[in-house]
Amino acid sequence: MRARAARLRRPLAALSAAAAAGLALTALRPGPPPSARVLAAARDLPAGATLGTSDLRALDLPPPAVPAGALRSGAAGRVLAGPVRRGEPLTDARLVGEGLLRGYGPGTVAAPVRIADADTVRLLHSGDRVDVLAGPPSSGPDGLPGGDGRWGAARVIVSGVPVVTVPRRGDEGGREGALVVLATDRAQAQALAGAGPALSITITGP
Repeated sequence: MRARAARLRRPLAALSAAAAAGLALTALRPGPPPSARVLAAARDLPAGATLGTSDLRALDLPPPAVPAGALRSGAAGRVLAGPVRRGEPLTDARLVGEGLLRGYGPGTVAAPVRIADADTVRLLHSGDRVDVLAGPPSSGPDGLPGGDGRWGAARVIVSGVPVVTVPRRGDEGGREGALVVLATDRAQAQALAGAGPALSITITGP
């Protein structure tokens, strides 16, 4: 029995040493790298889209890669100020709201406006100032002038308001005209919302 125990002692000691070494390596092995979970676009989305739950997915990023203003919740029901690509992290500056208007004065709101002439919108850049006009010329039957013999004059809805953002070409999903987001006060935003679909702009300066 003693001889048998002596023969087994050495293999058992080796097994114990191996097990201890394995436990030590496990303890020293670094854990998974830290990550932060943010919201990203689940598919390509156009400017002006209202986000639904199917448009969003969770994305784990290393903390240094998380963009400023990244959204972690509360994006459903919000409106995109510009187009986003599939997998792109969503930030407050991508949505119509306070983040988009950082740097503007108090009481400013972001007003998305669809302009009939898309080519004119493509000339705009953030910071440009524009007048928005409404109303095609008044006309009688068959497109002839109205009863007074003259074309109606377009009316100015807002004047000298700054452009916040403009969608890129090709991101409008085939819709007519083009979207531009303007920084206005609430009264101007209400006036634009009630001005009808035939809106045009003139560029008044940077």
